[in-house]
Amino acid sequence: MIIWRFIDGRAGHDQQTLGLLQALQSLVDVDVFELHVRQLQCQPWHWFTRQFVAGKNLPAPDILLGAGHATHWPMLVAQRSWQGRTIVLMKPSFPVGWFDLCVMPEHDRPADRMNILVTQGVLNATRSQGLHASDRSLILLGGIARKYDWDSQAMQIQIQQLLNNRPEQQWSVIVSPRTPSDMLDRLAVMQSLTVLDPATPDLAQLMPDFGEIFVSEDSVSMVYEALSCGAAVGLLAVPRKRSGRVSRGVDMLVRRHSLFAPGALQSSQSRLPLNEALRCAQWIKKHWGRQ
Repeated sequence: MIIWRFIDGRAGHDQQTLGLLQALQSLVDVDVFELHVRQLQCQPWHWFTRQFVAGKNLPAPDILLGAGHATHWPMLVAQRSWQGRTIVLMKPSFPVGWFDLCVMPEHDRPADRMNILVTQGVLNATRSQGLHASDRSLILLGGIARKYDWDSQAMQIQIQQLLNNRPEQQWSVIVSPRTPSDMLDRLAVMQSLTVLDPATPDLAQLMPDFGEIFVSEDSVSMVYEALSCGAAVGLLAVPRKRSGRVSRGVDMLVRRHSLFAPGALQSSQSRLPLNEALRCAQWIKKHWGRQ
Protein backbone atom coordinates (compact mmCIF):
# COMPACT_ATOMS: atom_id res chain seq x y z
CA MET A 1 0.00 0.00 0.00
CA ILE A 2 1.56 3.29 -1.12
CA ILE A 3 0.63 6.21 1.14
CA TRP A 4 1.40 9.88 0.58
CA ARG A 5 1.34 11.55 4.00
CA PHE A 6 0.64 15.29 3.90
CA ILE A 7 2.20 17.15 6.85
CA ASP A 8 1.41 20.69 8.02
CA GLY A 9 4.03 20.89 10.78
CA ARG A 10 1.63 20.79 13.73
CA ALA A 11 2.55 18.13 16.28
CA GLY A 12 -1.06 17.22 17.11
CA HIS A 13 -1.89 16.59 13.46
CA ASP A 14 1.30 14.59 12.98
CA GLN A 15 0.34 12.35 15.90
CA GLN A 16 -3.03 11.62 14.31
CA THR A 17 -1.64 10.53 10.96
CA LEU A 18 1.21 8.66 12.66
CA GLY A 19 -1.30 6.70 14.73
CA LEU A 20 -3.20 5.57 11.65
CA LEU A 21 -0.01 4.78 9.72
CA GLN A 22 1.35 2.62 12.54
CA ALA A 23 -1.96 0.78 12.77
CA LEU A 24 -1.97 0.15 9.01
CA GLN A 25 1.62 -1.07 9.15
CA SER A 26 0.54 -3.71 11.68
CA LEU A 27 -1.94 -5.08 9.14
CA VAL A 28 -0.42 -4.62 5.65
CA ASP A 29 2.85 -3.71 3.94
CA VAL A 30 3.02 0.06 3.72
CA ASP A 31 5.41 2.47 2.01
CA VAL A 32 5.04 6.05 3.23
CA PHE A 33 6.15 9.19 1.38
CA GLU A 34 5.93 12.50 3.27
CA LEU A 35 4.92 15.76 1.64
CA HIS A 36 5.24 19.01 3.60
CA VAL A 37 2.40 21.26 2.52
CA ARG A 38 4.30 24.50 3.17
CA GLN A 39 6.65 23.54 0.37
CA LEU A 40 3.96 22.65 -2.16
CA GLN A 41 2.29 26.03 -2.88
CA CYS A 42 -0.74 24.52 -4.61
CA GLN A 43 -2.90 27.05 -6.48
CA PRO A 44 -6.41 26.61 -7.88
CA TRP A 45 -5.12 26.41 -11.45
CA HIS A 46 -2.96 23.41 -10.46
CA TRP A 47 -6.17 21.44 -9.94
CA PHE A 48 -7.65 22.44 -13.30
CA THR A 49 -4.44 21.65 -15.17
CA ARG A 50 -3.76 18.45 -13.19
CA GLN A 51 -0.34 19.65 -12.07
CA PHE A 52 1.16 18.29 -8.89
CA VAL A 53 4.88 18.40 -9.60
CA ALA A 54 5.90 17.09 -6.16
CA GLY A 55 4.53 13.67 -7.08
CA LYS A 56 6.39 13.13 -10.34
CA ASN A 57 9.23 11.12 -8.75
CA LEU A 58 7.01 9.15 -6.37
CA PRO A 59 5.11 5.91 -6.93
CA ALA A 60 1.42 6.47 -7.58
CA PRO A 61 -0.47 6.56 -4.27
CA ASP A 62 -3.12 4.17 -3.06
CA ILE A 63 -3.97 6.59 -0.23
CA LEU A 64 -3.41 10.31 0.32
CA LEU A 65 -3.55 10.99 4.06
CA GLY A 66 -3.68 14.28 5.95
CA ALA A 67 -4.79 15.99 9.14
CA GLY A 68 -5.22 19.74 9.41
CA HIS A 69 -6.98 22.21 7.13
CA ALA A 70 -3.74 23.17 5.38
CA THR A 71 -3.42 19.64 3.98
CA HIS A 72 -6.85 19.48 2.34
CA TRP A 73 -6.31 21.44 -0.85
CA PRO A 74 -2.88 19.91 -1.66
CA MET A 75 -4.41 16.46 -1.19
CA LEU A 76 -7.20 17.24 -3.65
CA VAL A 77 -4.73 18.61 -6.21
CA ALA A 78 -2.51 15.54 -5.81
CA GLN A 79 -5.45 13.19 -6.23
CA ARG A 80 -6.58 15.04 -9.36
CA SER A 81 -3.12 14.46 -10.86
CA TRP A 82 -2.13 11.04 -9.53
CA GLN A 83 -5.37 9.31 -8.43
CA GLY A 84 -5.53 7.40 -5.14
CA ARG A 85 -8.07 7.73 -2.31
CA THR A 86 -8.09 10.68 0.08
CA ILE A 87 -8.40 10.34 3.86
CA VAL A 88 -8.76 13.37 6.14
CA LEU A 89 -8.62 12.96 9.92
CA MET A 90 -11.04 15.70 10.88
CA LYS A 91 -14.07 17.62 9.68
CA PRO A 92 -12.74 18.98 6.38
CA SER A 93 -12.69 22.59 5.27
CA PHE A 94 -14.21 21.56 1.93
CA PRO A 95 -17.43 19.57 1.36
CA VAL A 96 -17.25 16.09 2.85
CA GLY A 97 -18.20 14.56 -0.49
CA TRP A 98 -14.93 15.77 -2.02
CA PHE A 99 -12.97 13.20 0.02
CA ASP A 100 -13.09 9.42 -0.09
CA LEU A 101 -13.02 9.03 3.71
CA CYS A 102 -13.41 11.52 6.56
CA VAL A 103 -12.42 10.18 9.98
CA MET A 104 -14.28 12.44 12.39
CA PRO A 105 -14.65 12.39 16.20
CA GLU A 106 -18.18 11.93 17.45
CA HIS A 107 -18.10 15.26 19.31
CA ASP A 108 -18.16 16.96 15.89
CA ARG A 109 -21.65 15.46 15.41
CA PRO A 110 -20.89 14.17 11.91
CA ALA A 111 -23.65 13.31 9.47
CA ASP A 112 -24.52 9.71 8.68
CA ARG A 113 -22.69 9.24 5.38
CA MET A 114 -20.95 6.32 3.71
CA ASN A 115 -17.62 8.18 3.56
CA ILE A 116 -17.58 9.24 7.23
CA LEU A 117 -16.02 7.02 9.90
CA VAL A 118 -16.92 8.19 13.41
CA THR A 119 -14.38 7.79 16.22
CA GLN A 120 -14.16 8.40 19.96
CA GLY A 121 -11.89 11.42 19.95
CA VAL A 122 -9.05 12.08 17.54
CA LEU A 123 -6.60 9.35 16.58
CA ASN A 124 -3.20 9.08 18.25
CA ALA A 125 -0.08 6.93 18.25
CA THR A 126 -0.36 5.72 21.87
CA ARG A 127 -0.73 1.97 22.35
CA SER A 128 -1.17 -0.35 25.31
CA GLN A 129 1.99 -2.31 26.12
CA GLY A 130 0.63 -4.25 29.10
CA LEU A 131 3.29 -2.79 31.42
CA HIS A 132 1.09 -0.85 33.81
CA ALA A 133 2.45 -0.66 37.36
CA SER A 134 -0.50 -0.61 39.76
CA ASP A 135 1.46 1.38 42.35
CA ARG A 136 2.43 4.21 39.97
CA SER A 137 0.11 7.09 39.09
CA LEU A 138 0.65 9.96 36.68
CA ILE A 139 -0.92 13.43 36.60
CA LEU A 140 -0.98 15.39 33.33
CA LEU A 141 -1.73 19.10 33.63
CA GLY A 142 -2.67 21.59 30.95
CA GLY A 143 -3.37 25.20 31.80
CA ILE A 144 -4.71 28.37 30.28
CA ALA A 145 -7.01 27.58 27.36
CA ARG A 146 -9.52 29.38 25.20
CA LYS A 147 -12.57 27.56 26.55
CA TYR A 148 -11.43 26.96 30.13
CA ASP A 149 -10.71 29.11 33.21
CA TRP A 150 -7.70 27.76 35.06
CA ASP A 151 -7.87 27.81 38.88
CA SER A 152 -4.52 26.82 40.39
CA GLN A 153 -5.82 26.69 43.97
CA ALA A 154 -8.71 24.41 43.02
CA MET A 155 -6.36 22.16 41.04
CA GLN A 156 -3.96 21.97 43.99
CA ILE A 157 -6.82 20.86 46.23
CA GLN A 158 -7.81 18.09 43.79
CA ILE A 159 -4.23 16.84 43.53
CA GLN A 160 -3.74 16.93 47.29
CA GLN A 161 -6.89 14.85 47.71
CA LEU A 162 -5.42 12.24 45.40
CA LEU A 163 -2.19 12.16 47.39
CA ASN A 164 -4.05 11.90 50.67
CA ASN A 165 -6.43 9.18 49.50
CA ARG A 166 -3.68 6.99 48.01
CA PRO A 167 -0.51 7.52 50.06
CA GLU A 168 0.82 4.13 48.95
CA GLN A 169 1.02 5.28 45.33
CA GLN A 170 4.12 6.69 43.65
CA TRP A 171 2.81 9.97 42.23
CA SER A 172 4.35 11.86 39.31
CA VAL A 173 3.18 14.94 37.43
CA ILE A 174 4.01 16.43 34.03
CA VAL A 175 3.01 20.00 33.18
CA SER A 176 2.56 21.66 29.80
CA PRO A 177 3.73 24.99 28.37
CA ARG A 178 0.23 26.30 29.19
CA THR A 179 0.57 25.60 32.93
CA PRO A 180 0.69 28.89 34.90
CA SER A 181 3.80 29.66 36.96
CA ASP A 182 1.83 29.81 40.22
CA MET A 183 0.69 26.22 39.61
CA LEU A 184 4.33 25.19 39.25
CA ASP A 185 5.08 26.84 42.60
CA ARG A 186 2.24 24.94 44.25
CA LEU A 187 3.44 21.62 42.83
CA ALA A 188 7.00 22.23 44.05
CA VAL A 189 5.94 22.27 47.71
CA MET A 190 3.65 19.22 47.56
CA GLN A 191 5.18 16.22 49.29
CA SER A 192 5.07 12.73 47.78
CA LEU A 193 4.79 14.22 44.29
CA THR A 194 7.60 13.97 41.73
CA VAL A 195 7.57 16.66 39.04
CA LEU A 196 8.90 15.14 35.82
CA ASP A 197 10.68 17.06 33.09
CA PRO A 198 7.99 18.66 30.87
CA ALA A 199 10.31 18.12 27.90
CA THR A 200 9.82 14.34 28.15
CA PRO A 201 10.60 13.30 24.57
CA ASP A 202 8.00 10.60 24.13
CA LEU A 203 5.06 10.78 26.49
CA ALA A 204 3.29 8.05 24.49
CA GLN A 205 5.98 5.59 25.57
CA LEU A 206 6.01 6.83 29.16
CA MET A 207 2.26 6.59 29.87
CA PRO A 208 1.97 2.77 29.70
CA ASP A 209 4.31 2.54 32.70
CA PHE A 210 1.55 3.90 34.95
CA GLY A 211 -1.53 2.08 36.23
CA GLU A 212 -3.53 5.28 36.68
CA ILE A 213 -3.43 8.56 34.79
CA PHE A 214 -5.26 11.72 35.83
CA VAL A 215 -5.63 14.43 33.17
CA SER A 216 -6.86 18.00 33.58
CA GLU A 217 -10.07 18.46 31.63
CA ASP A 218 -8.65 21.10 29.29
CA SER A 219 -6.08 18.63 27.89
CA VAL A 220 -8.56 16.69 25.79
CA SER A 221 -6.05 15.10 23.43
CA MET A 222 -4.17 13.74 26.45
CA VAL A 223 -7.39 12.22 27.75
CA TYR A 224 -7.74 10.12 24.60
CA GLU A 225 -4.04 9.23 24.58
CA ALA A 226 -4.28 8.03 28.18
CA LEU A 227 -7.33 5.92 27.32
CA SER A 228 -5.43 4.45 24.38
CA CYS A 229 -2.49 3.34 26.52
CA GLY A 230 -4.78 1.09 28.57
CA ALA A 231 -4.41 2.73 31.98
CA ALA A 232 -7.32 3.62 34.25
CA VAL A 233 -7.99 7.28 33.48
CA GLY A 234 -9.36 9.98 35.74
CA LEU A 235 -10.48 13.52 35.02
CA LEU A 236 -9.36 16.59 36.98
CA ALA A 237 -12.02 19.30 36.80
CA VAL A 238 -11.22 22.66 35.21
CA PRO A 239 -13.86 25.45 35.16
CA ARG A 240 -15.41 25.82 31.72
CA LYS A 241 -15.97 29.20 30.11
CA ARG A 242 -18.51 27.60 27.80
CA SER A 243 -19.46 24.18 26.53
CA GLY A 244 -18.59 23.09 23.02
CA ARG A 245 -17.88 20.10 20.84
CA VAL A 246 -14.71 19.11 22.74
CA SER A 247 -16.35 19.26 26.16
CA ARG A 248 -19.27 17.26 24.75
CA GLY A 249 -16.80 14.49 23.93
CA VAL A 250 -15.49 14.50 27.50
CA ASP A 251 -19.02 14.39 28.88
CA MET A 252 -19.77 11.37 26.68
CA LEU A 253 -16.77 9.54 28.14
CA VAL A 254 -17.93 10.27 31.69
CA ARG A 255 -21.44 9.01 30.95
CA ARG A 256 -19.98 5.80 29.54
CA HIS A 257 -17.82 5.38 32.65
CA SER A 258 -14.68 5.45 30.49
CA LEU A 259 -13.35 8.09 32.91
CA PHE A 260 -13.52 8.14 36.70
CA ALA A 261 -13.56 11.07 39.09
CA PRO A 262 -10.87 11.29 41.81
CA GLY A 263 -13.34 10.28 44.53
CA ALA A 264 -14.77 7.32 42.61
CA LEU A 265 -11.75 5.26 41.59
CA GLN A 266 -12.43 1.60 40.82
CA SER A 267 -9.07 0.54 39.46
CA SER A 268 -9.89 -3.15 39.94
CA GLN A 269 -12.32 -2.96 37.02
CA SER A 270 -11.07 -4.30 33.69
CA ARG A 271 -10.62 -1.58 31.09
CA LEU A 272 -10.01 -2.30 27.43
CA PRO A 273 -7.65 0.26 25.89
CA LEU A 274 -9.14 2.58 23.31
CA ASN A 275 -7.64 1.80 19.91
CA GLU A 276 -9.51 3.85 17.34
CA ALA A 277 -6.53 4.00 14.99
CA LEU A 278 -6.53 0.22 14.64
CA ARG A 279 -10.29 0.16 14.07
CA CYS A 280 -9.89 2.69 11.26
CA ALA A 281 -6.98 0.74 9.79
CA GLN A 282 -9.07 -2.43 9.81
CA TRP A 283 -11.85 -0.61 7.95
CA ILE A 284 -9.37 0.61 5.32
CA LYS A 285 -7.88 -2.86 4.85
CA LYS A 286 -11.31 -4.46 4.53
CA HIS A 287 -12.70 -1.96 2.02
CA TRP A 288 -9.62 -0.77 0.16
CA GLY A 289 -7.00 -3.49 0.62
CA ARG A 290 -5.61 -5.11 -2.44
CA GLN A 291 -7.05 -8.56 -3.06
